[in-house]
Amino acid sequence: MNIEENDRKILVTIRLERANGTFDDACQNIQLGLWRTAANRLYYACYYAVSALLIKNDLIAHTHKGVINQLGLHFVKNGLISIEKGRFFKELFYLRQDGDYDDWFDIREQDVKPLIEPAKKFIEEIENLINA
Repeated sequence: MNIEENDRKILVTIRLERANGTFDDACQNIQLGLWRTAANRLYYACYYAVSALLIKNDLIAHTHKGVINQLGLHFVKNGLISIEKGRFFKELFYLRQDGDYDDWFDIREQDVKPLIEPAKKFIEEIENLINA
């Protein structure tokens, strides 16, 4: 990636702030009953956190699937992140994909509410890895 160390730190901080802000957006959408938008925001909150982790470690991904693959290759495979957490992130991606692009796919309250706490814990775990 060839980002200077100071710029990398700034970018990681920006991405983590975006992750937490987007998580808050998801919670607001949940309160409004906007399930499709909430699912989208939960995924992106986790995505921003993972992208911060990749940036910190000078890893490059050009697509969302690339981010998922890099997380698996460098952090799940090495035991730094559990297989379950890696699977959770991938499932959030597919829920977001279906919600955003499949006109026939309906996201409901029971699809989204159980994801709130795991998403929050996922982001916290990523932040802990970054700050370790």
